Amino acid sequence: MAAAGPWLSSCLFFEVVECWIGVVQEIDRRVVRLAGRLDAGHVAELLRACGESGPVHLDLTDLISADAAGVEALQRMRAAGASLVGAPVYIQMKLDSPPGGPRTGR
Repeated sequence: MAAAGPWLSSCLFFEVVECWIGVVQEIDRRVVRLAGRLDAGHVAELLRACGESGPVHLDLTDLISADAAGVEALQRMRAAGASLVGAPVYIQMKLDSPPGGPRTGR
């Protein structure tokens, strides 16, 4: 029974990945897959992953959330010609809203 302590504690340790960005270069396009939570701290890495040339296909199927900076980056990429597919409904609603969020009349 004494051996169970160290083994159990090592099994309970794991690293939490907030945002995973996977890239596959196909013949005619670059496919970038996002999973987890996209926030301002990941935008620069996302832009690097998408590269500067050729069509980009962003797969958002496993994206759980995106903060304002993440949504804005995805909107800019879409405006520049990237295709965004698989976005969950609540993220798609954010992507389809005007940049900077909803306007209020004051």
